[in-house]
Amino acid sequence: MFHVNPEPGAQIHHTDPFAVPAGQRSPVRRLRGRLAAPVTLWTAPGPAGLTVSSTLVADGDPGRLLGLVDAESDLWTAIEESGVFAVAPLGPPHRQLADRFAGLFPSPGGLFATGRWADTPYGPVPADAGGWAGCRLDAAREYGWSLLVEATIERVKLTEETEPLLHHRGRYRELD
Repeated sequence: MFHVNPEPGAQIHHTDPFAVPAGQRSPVRRLRGRLAAPVTLWTAPGPAGLTVSSTLVADGDPGRLLGLVDAESDLWTAIEESGVFAVAPLGPPHRQLADRFAGLFPSPGGLFATGRWADTPYGPVPADAGGWAGCRLDAAREYGWSLLVEATIERVKLTEETEPLLHHRGRYRELD
């Protein structure tokens, strides 16, 4: 005969048990979390890629693109070596892809092993993305705890109109 404990031995938390309590978080980080941001995938020849939610496009002749990336990422190494990269806005069907490239979801066989990819001179892009921009690196410098990347947009390819995937307060969101 065996004993069954009526009390559960483990609990699944609805919050991150390792998160810094709200009152102890940086006010700047809390402010950033309240700003909804588009989720984009940056890729470069190599291939390398990274999910980036701090991307800004400035219209002009030529168009320009700014973004904050991790200076220690494989993406930054690939951009430095090639001088070019691609930026694709992601949509709601790309949640798992965004997590994979952010290092939050397993990627057996590598980041590009699953899904359909379109090869471009700037780096691979998801074949089902609503479009992408091919960028040439102009400059980069430390900015806060990130690297501010400045680039010239050399090519834009838009396909069908797609809904954006947004990042807000630590979670993915969609437009209602």
